[in-house]
Amino acid sequence: MNGAKSLVQTLLASGIDTCFANPGTSEMHFVAALDQVPGMKCVLGLQENVVTGMADGYFRIARKPACTLLHCGPGLANGMANLHNARRARSGIVNIVGDQATYHRPFDAPLTADTTGMAQTVSQWVRASTLSANLGRDAAEAVAAAQVYPGQIATLILPADVSWNEGGVVGTRISVPATPPVDGNAVEHVARTLRAKGADTLILLGGPATLSEAQPLAWRVAQATGATLMGDFVTGHVARGRGRLQLERTPYVMEAAIQALERFKHIILVNAKGPVGFFGYPGLPSEQYAPDAQLHVLSRPDQDPVAALQALVSALNAPEVEIPDPGPRPEIATGTPTPEGLAQTVAALMPENSIVSDESVSFGRGFYKFSHAAPANDWLHLAGGAIGDGLPVATGAAIGGQKQRRVISLQADGSAMYSLQSLWTQAREQLPCTTIILNNSKYNILINEYKNVGATPGDTAMSMLDLGNPSLNWVSLANGMGVEAARATTLEQCGDLMKSSFGKQTPFLIELMV
Repeated sequence: MNGAKSLVQTLLASGIDTCFANPGTSEMHFVAALDQVPGMKCVLGLQENVVTGMADGYFRIARKPACTLLHCGPGLANGMANLHNARRARSGIVNIVGDQATYHRPFDAPLTADTTGMAQTVSQWVRASTLSANLGRDAAEAVAAAQVYPGQIATLILPADVSWNEGGVVGTRISVPATPPVDGNAVEHVARTLRAKGADTLILLGGPATLSEAQPLAWRVAQATGATLMGDFVTGHVARGRGRLQLERTPYVMEAAIQALERFKHIILVNAKGPVGFFGYPGLPSEQYAPDAQLHVLSRPDQDPVAALQALVSALNAPEVEIPDPGPRPEIATGTPTPEGLAQTVAALMPENSIVSDESVSFGRGFYKFSHAAPANDWLHLAGGAIGDGLPVATGAAIGGQKQRRVISLQADGSAMYSLQSLWTQAREQLPCTTIILNNSKYNILINEYKNVGATPGDTAMSMLDLGNPSLNWVSLANGMGVEAARATTLEQCGDLMKSSFGKQTPFLIELMV
């Protein structure tokens, strides 16, 4: 058995059954092994940032890692932005990165790179295999590292000769280390704080604390103590809709965040960190909370927030309470597209158990308050701030949902151009994805950031933020990728196209002119 076959068999034995790939010459024996060893679903992406973004979206819905297959250091480099986002979302991914044969590397061939160094910037675990006999063991350790709660990026670098040489041994599945236990002292400290200062306290939920199992517990704590609940702005996955909390996130805009948080004297962190701005702005602090506010950690990002909140409920003897009903489902909005109207229309029409991949950027920051009464859904956010993850995350999420759940992409036009190749994979895999492109023909977020940093743009600067010369034709772009598409200029048209697309098991794109 060669190394490549031992690698595929080890991945399968360790629970990895999906591979998102963009292979090259160094990986051909691994590609051959994928053909020879049954059981691995292989999904082709036409650019590596699509591949890594798909693996992120897959994990968020399937709650288990997939592997990626990337071509040498430059291929890893192409995928690093969405690995950054995946790391921030705490998704589990096993990267298999091809490399020069060990004997060929000293000759400094054109694709030779510091692959290990690059991998370390976006991975919690990195190893370069050097012997076929050890490749199975290395792969088993990579999978175990990716499964460390709540998820990690593990990168296994695979020289070509380690792949093709004989002597491969299938690795034994490795048990994942136990999640660190709840800190009883932290629970008691937080309970004392809430008993004394509940009305002045914010409970900030991040990571898995925003999912459906944790939310009722957080609500019991808040109702028992008078504390306020919010979600961290950069949380990658929020359980939303009927039966879930009407949770709002901390604002993105610095002034709005400072205003929203200024009244809290205590902030309880549940798998979150103290909120800070995305950037430094002239005359503004980095921290969004009040200077005299005290931060209290109930659970770290590597701890189970459900166990921590259960312990806190017990410490407070907090009674069971129902999550409030959000009221009637909204009606379809009409007229000129607005953020409020689009959110209302999506909430009115989305199927039960939908997945929303939200990279609406500036247009969609107010979507939440108009969509609480939607059917239960999973809402996925850009967690790391590197734009271009919305379409790949949607594509991977559709595969993670086994093509049984409608995925709705709320997608800004500028960031969609970073990874529009995702549409091709959606067409190839026949995925139930509805993409709504918010076409305003500009990088609107950067126009706002100009104001925030106090710069004064002129004609040259504004031309770099303009996507209208020439205009992007998203219907043609989608058609060229094999995806059916249509343009809408009103919310009525958008709603009709959404309804039609939800009845299909194939991808559809709506270019909404905003």
